[in-house]
Amino acid sequence: MRDSTADSSGTASDDFGYQGKRLGLPEDGPNSLAPTGRRLLALLIDWLLCYVIAFAFIGRGDLNATGTNIGTLAVFAAENLLLVSTLGYTVGKRFLGLRVVSVTQPHLTPLAVVVRTLLLCLVLPAAVYDRDGRGFHDKAVGTAVVRA
Repeated sequence: MRDSTADSSGTASDDFGYQGKRLGLPEDGPNSLAPTGRRLLALLIDWLLCYVIAFAFIGRGDLNATGTNIGTLAVFAAENLLLVSTLGYTVGKRFLGLRVVSVTQPHLTPLAVVVRTLLLCLVLPAAVYDRDGRGFHDKAVGTAVVRA
């Protein structure tokens, strides 16, 4: 049986390299893939900001109101749709020096942002990621979160 990591000469090959190499992104610095920790922290910042907005305006100050819970998701979706499609980042991403870019086209398309946002709001697609660390929501539409 042949080792799957060996090339035709029988020596081990490392096609992977670094995260983002297959996408044509640099290993370090601007436009390199953002680390998972920074992406999660940006998500937390965005979620908390959206929660405060929903708590104040939709849930009318009630922490357990349906409006607060559903409203947080709605505000989060709106933030992602509006800011990512126009600026390429959300408040949390901007704060941490990250942005969303297309790795398949010159610019983000509105349809890509809509599909990415819907998948992100479903949570599970974002939790499933590839060896580059891109979530399924990014992989499905050809986007990546990179350092600004």
